[in-house]
Amino acid sequence: MKTTISFLLFFACAISNAQNINTIVNAAEVRRIETVLASDSLQGRKVFTPNIEKAADFIGAEFKKAGLKPLGSAKSYRQPFAMLKPTLVSLSATVDGRTMPDGSVIVISTQAELTVNEQSSFEKVTVGAKDNFFSAAIGAIQSGKNTIVFADSSFQNNFKRLAYFTRQVLSGSPTIIFVAVGEVPKQYSFAAKQTFETLPLANIVGILPGKTKPNEYVIFSGHYDHLGIGKAVNGDSIYNGANDDAAGTTAVILLAKYFKALNNNARTLVFAAFTAEEIGEYGSAYFSKQFNAEEVKAMFNIEMIGTESKWGKNSAYITGFEKTDMGKILQANLTGSEFSFYPDPYTAENLFYRSDNATLAKLGVPAHTISTSKMDSEPNYHKPSDEIGTLDIANMTEIIKAIAVSSLTIISGKDTPTRVKE
Repeated sequence: MKTTISFLLFFACAISNAQNINTIVNAAEVRRIETVLASDSLQGRKVFTPNIEKAADFIGAEFKKAGLKPLGSAKSYRQPFAMLKPTLVSLSATVDGRTMPDGSVIVISTQAELTVNEQSSFEKVTVGAKDNFFSAAIGAIQSGKNTIVFADSSFQNNFKRLAYFTRQVLSGSPTIIFVAVGEVPKQYSFAAKQTFETLPLANIVGILPGKTKPNEYVIFSGHYDHLGIGKAVNGDSIYNGANDDAAGTTAVILLAKYFKALNNNARTLVFAAFTAEEIGEYGSAYFSKQFNAEEVKAMFNIEMIGTESKWGKNSAYITGFEKTDMGKILQANLTGSEFSFYPDPYTAENLFYRSDNATLAKLGVPAHTISTSKMDSEPNYHKPSDEIGTLDIANMTEIIKAIAVSSLTIISGKDTPTRVKE
């Protein structure tokens, strides 16, 4: 007979002389935190608004109540960083002696003046007509290298959408140039001038120092930003983001409280609520640069766990399942329970590199996203209807417990997942 996650966690807590997890991770607490983060008063937690600052203050207060310490020498849980909003002053581009028309070149750069030609030390990427343009674009942006992407002219219509998602640039980011030319030309020249507005943002980060392996890190994360106020649907214009990703942030807060109660983590545990995921995963990109990737032993990124997965209750999937053995470790730790982790069934969506785990995963860290979102049929995704009333709070509570118990051998240092090989 299979036992429940609640029983397994009760047993685990009893062994470690900690209090029953059900007093920490329960439906009432999940609902309490969700109710604040997904409230109309926060108006969808959009970046660069006072409302996301309110969310940040709330998360920081919860971290303080959990007994977390700030990261490194920080004085607070805020991890501030800057983004730059560029205004293009001028752009000229020639390819094999031909002047490129307006809209056929996009420059993403933090340089006020930029000149690039075939002699410049830039990576070169080509995207053919049958390739996935946005996968290539994301790969170039996340590569950390100065890159020119030569894309088939059929993708030029996608440039406007790409420009929308790169309206802000993380300070210090490399230069990425997109050109509507399907192959690398013999000669080319791009010259751009820009001005910038500085936009402050902050992740919210707290830690539980490791008892015996303090320089080895295990990260639990979710993003707390969402879309804010948008086009009204049935009279509702607030995109609350209860599932995306107040659900993940709620999990991070409750996991912090649980592991603090256990108080036996060998490795240092890092709890991070990222900002700016919805506009390009900039918060996690900055966060990741603050760590030596070799010292990060695992990352649990939690994204949209408020609804049932395609397999029903007591289940979730892990993106990039096949890239490390982390998923197998987690499932082994749940042996005898009713809960199951599955490989990501939406591989065509390239989810492994589309969430906040991506930057560290590209550096080899076993960094995976845990989700239940049905990417082919999630009715409230990026809609005003993504409200707390659409969530399965009881099932979400069990998912958080499953993440807690499945991670115990990694936290203790008994298990170390294999690295991502790319």
